[in-house]
Amino acid sequence: MLRVGLSGGIGSGKSTVAGRLAEHGAVLIDSDKLAREVVEPGTEGLAQIVEAFGQDVLDEHGALNRGALAAKVFTDEASRKILNGIVHPKVGARTAELIAAAAPDAVVVHDIPLLVENGVAPAYHLVVIVHADQDERVRRLTTSRGMSETDARNRIASQASDEQRRAVADVWLDNSGTPDLVLAAVDELWADRLVPYEANIRLRRFTPSGPKVVPYDGTWPVQAARVANRIALASGGLTVEHIGSTAVPGLAAKDVLDFQLGVPSLEVADELAERLGDAGFPRLTGTYEDTPKPAGADPELWRKRVHVGADPRRRVNLHVRVEGGPGWEWALRFRDWLRANPDEVADYQELKVGLAAEHASDGTALAYGDAKEPWMAAASERMGYSGGQTS
Repeated sequence: MLRVGLSGGIGSGKSTVAGRLAEHGAVLIDSDKLAREVVEPGTEGLAQIVEAFGQDVLDEHGALNRGALAAKVFTDEASRKILNGIVHPKVGARTAELIAAAAPDAVVVHDIPLLVENGVAPAYHLVVIVHADQDERVRRLTTSRGMSETDARNRIASQASDEQRRAVADVWLDNSGTPDLVLAAVDELWADRLVPYEANIRLRRFTPSGPKVVPYDGTWPVQAARVANRIALASGGLTVEHIGSTAVPGLAAKDVLDFQLGVPSLEVADELAERLGDAGFPRLTGTYEDTPKPAGADPELWRKRVHVGADPRRRVNLHVRVEGGPGWEWALRFRDWLRANPDEVADYQELKVGLAAEHASDGTALAYGDAKEPWMAAASERMGYSGGQTS
């Protein structure tokens, strides 16, 4: 099952995207709809609201008078917290029920307006943000919803900013233009990313790629922060470090984000394997778990587990190591050593570019990795690191 968080500001056209994904077969869970359902007449939610705010929040038919409730709640922070404490847990429980009822091969799209504000992005395999220029959003709100321009702009200003949304967005859909443009983008997203991503998670597989080296991408740190948050959540809050070439500013690299997850023991790593797989990071075995190490080092101290990202559009390598062990320390020291030594970065980049060209036909990049080992061994000596040696 693939869990997709869908969000966007008021007037961005999020419902257009949600509707198209549902047409493709996604299981759509609409948080706004659920928030209305849990306070319908006869529900526990409505009874608790009446108890908290009084009978005058009901209309003549015994249903919730949203205007009357808003007048009491949205000018008072304490009242708003009480309301949220009633509604949000019930929406969360109903959401969990709907997700549990979905088929194992479902693509579940959770339409959640406050995804950014509530800090829940790491709970999803992928976050899709629908965006539209502010003036276009104001136009839509004034023409289709009858808002005044002042009200529309105030509503927009009260929500998360574009910068905050970009920080959590794996996919940014610009819906400033005509509907056909964003619908075409949704069709492509469904076919090229969501469907294969779901299959990769379910089948515990990934999409390998060759050793293509690209110029440093200034968005790698932001992308890495998103992925690291997902890994941390899946692991129960263990330490996650962004390592490897994409963690070194200015260094050309394969477009693969490398991380290491610190565990107290490899037994714990094995216990986490299924949780990481469910979160979109299936485990690999065999030669992928071999680790370059200094000559004479105790191989047992350098053992690790390797997981990879199942997202076909965002390659990830996840090295699960004993935190504080020699492999863990080496990865951190190598990263920080490169960050502090620009001449070494230039030398390493030249090596990587040359080896990538030499092994361009290698679809797994394993031969490329093996060819780097002599340079890495020499780099360890220059770093002065020989942890875990037996003599």
